[in-house]
Amino acid sequence: MSDDVMTTAQEAAAPRRRRVSAKALPQHNRVHNRALILQALFHQGAMSRADLARQSGLTRPTVSVLVGELEADGIVSEIGQREDTRVGKPATLVEINRDAFHMIVLDLSSADRFVGAVVDLRGEIVERAEIEIDGAVREDAIARAIRLGERLSALTTRRILGIGVGSPGIVDDQGVVREALHLEWFDLALQERLGKHFQVPVRVANDANVAALGVHTFRDVPGLSLMVITIEHGVGVGLIIGGSLVEGEQFSAGEIGHVTVDTDSDGETGDLCTCGRRGCLEVVIGARYLSDRIEGLAESERDAALRSAGRALGVVTAPVISALNLNEVVLSGPSELLDGPFAEAALATVRARTLSVVGRGLSLRTTRGDTDLVFLGGASLVLRAELGVS
Repeated sequence: MSDDVMTTAQEAAAPRRRRVSAKALPQHNRVHNRALILQALFHQGAMSRADLARQSGLTRPTVSVLVGELEADGIVSEIGQREDTRVGKPATLVEINRDAFHMIVLDLSSADRFVGAVVDLRGEIVERAEIEIDGAVREDAIARAIRLGERLSALTTRRILGIGVGSPGIVDDQGVVREALHLEWFDLALQERLGKHFQVPVRVANDANVAALGVHTFRDVPGLSLMVITIEHGVGVGLIIGGSLVEGEQFSAGEIGHVTVDTDSDGETGDLCTCGRRGCLEVVIGARYLSDRIEGLAESERDAALRSAGRALGVVTAPVISALNLNEVVLSGPSELLDGPFAEAALATVRARTLSVVGRGLSLRTTRGDTDLVFLGGASLVLRAELGVS
């Protein structure tokens, strides 16, 4: 094989290449400034033009022009005058028109069904739909994802801003699913395929990363950094550091499910994992495995098994939490597994294995039945790409 030819394995292992930044043009400044206005309205609600100027640092004439453009596009609208006791003429407030566009979001993470939603610009779920996978893989699975997207598109008469997709497996920054084992997707240009079919902007990312974006954008989380750990459909981590998603050099940051935690020196201890090894974290704390393990146990035995699983998670995540000095960790999955002994043991283990300054600042909580994080994160993907809102 010649030096300039890489095997698929080599390509998968190759790190991302540095992109050369293009020269900033006036239209780039305009897009940036529009994003500043929308970002302020998205996170703080209705504001006057003067408020927006103060918040964004833009001049009042610039803000007025931008608000006018956004009004013409239907993205923002005036809602009347502010009711307050300030001296002078009451200011006119503008806000994001939540139904100016809708977004289609597909959650492909489950092994038995694809689910999706129509989401408005404020992150509210407007419609839902789902489709059974029935063991479909490769092209058949793609066809089912497309069919689900078509069903959702038919459920709204609003303009579609874009489609956000949370996919299992390793997904690169071009929306190529490099590897999703149970769907038998390898080097699948899913973002390109869906974009050509639906003729709207599409963004595809790993499902755990998408869930992390959902928490960061739409949930009340202090600070700009957090870790979201998902266990319902495999085990994965989404990391937001300083407001930015961390993907890693091979786009596999957060793939902790196949870290071995239950083996002896010969690797013989622990249950067999789908990856072919034994004792992976996924077979220890993954919802399917954990549910089977505790089924039929007495309450005390059940709690002991959940605490053991929580400790395993704490052992794996303590170094990451310490290295990044994270204060916020969110566990996503079935409440009956995560709430109580599991979460308590995970937090206690992390605190026991890190400096007290790290442990004292750490908040570890569960989503308590919040099942829409991938929908919200998919909407966040589209909002970031199309409107600059994060």
